[in-house]
Amino acid sequence: MLQSIKIFFRHLILKNQLKKEKITSPKYVFGKKNILIVDEHIPEFDKDSGSRRMTEIIKILIKNDFKVFLLSDQKEYRFNQEYVPYFEKMGVIVYKPHLVNNKLITKEKFLHTITPKLSWAILSRPDIYDKYNDVIKNLNPKCTLIYDMVDFHYIRFLREFELTNSEIALSQANKYKEIETSNCLNSDVTIAVSNKDKEYLEESNIVPKSVKIISNIHEPNPKTSKDFNKRKDLLFIGGFKHAPNIDAVKQLHSNIMPLIWNKSPDIKIHIIGSNVPNEIKALHSENFIIHGFVEDVTTFFNSCKVFIAPLQYGAGIKGKIGQSFEYNLPVVTTTIGLEGFNFHSHEKNMVAEIGEDFALKTLEIYNNEKLWNEIHENCVKILTPFSTNYTESILLETLK
Repeated sequence: MLQSIKIFFRHLILKNQLKKEKITSPKYVFGKKNILIVDEHIPEFDKDSGSRRMTEIIKILIKNDFKVFLLSDQKEYRFNQEYVPYFEKMGVIVYKPHLVNNKLITKEKFLHTITPKLSWAILSRPDIYDKYNDVIKNLNPKCTLIYDMVDFHYIRFLREFELTNSEIALSQANKYKEIETSNCLNSDVTIAVSNKDKEYLEESNIVPKSVKIISNIHEPNPKTSKDFNKRKDLLFIGGFKHAPNIDAVKQLHSNIMPLIWNKSPDIKIHIIGSNVPNEIKALHSENFIIHGFVEDVTTFFNSCKVFIAPLQYGAGIKGKIGQSFEYNLPVVTTTIGLEGFNFHSHEKNMVAEIGEDFALKTLEIYNNEKLWNEIHENCVKILTPFSTNYTESILLETLK
């Protein structure tokens, strides 16, 4: 009862706001190939790798004449955010609360309107699939339901538990094992982001009806500039809503950078990422620079000498690693950061244990021009499996 009253007043406030803003009703134009994408939020393509991946998937769909409908599970009432117009300009129909004959069109009404016309629905992340799959199936039993894992949440939380012995992490691992198992068994297609995640599904005795690998999309960046001698300092990028990134920065501050500074005290590290918590802001210093969100990171990728990512846990493909290779910037990371990539002959130089091993391998690449150039030139080869053309072929095969 209390929840119903809260919803009533929220809708009342929203209706009054919509009247003031004069929000126009969107036109639901359908095509021959109609597809719905539901994600936690409208993809914030410049803030996290999952959003960047989904944005590239949407671009491929638009290019191939799919009519794309986009629904945000969270923040759907923030209809004036900058990302909505971006997708609308592409031709995507984005759900926004609006009024028709003074009646509020909620996302539930939106789904009732469009779902009968859909051929596919991509439900991204485990909680989203769990929440929406029955709704869509009931409205349109013929709609192909696609579960986009993004990463294997069970594995991520299990690794956190093994590292920290956190009962909260164990509880989350058990919760997501159940949800992700159900999602994989009930979906028509499961999308994993790497062959490694597919292997983890098999090891966890989860057998989906069909599994496709659609990873992050990376292309070499033509803006890459500056050779070895014109670069300096280290770089880390990662959104701080993601706990493994918070942990990685703490590792940098406590267990890696002090060892590097013992040998090269003038080296700075630049930490970039949105939603910086106070515990990370407190680490800021002259040589450990917390920049927060940076709209255009090109300058940093083109001026820093090594990208370092001491990830202790996580799952799936790490977008920060692929982004570094887009700029042909050498990387030092852990076996967790390596997952889904093939570093070829330079794995021995680029994968390290956190601590002295990590610091020494970082300094070796930092100071060795020959090695730096070899890795720099090898980045294009590393990115070959992540090209737009390759992803497009897999996505279109999935949507036959």
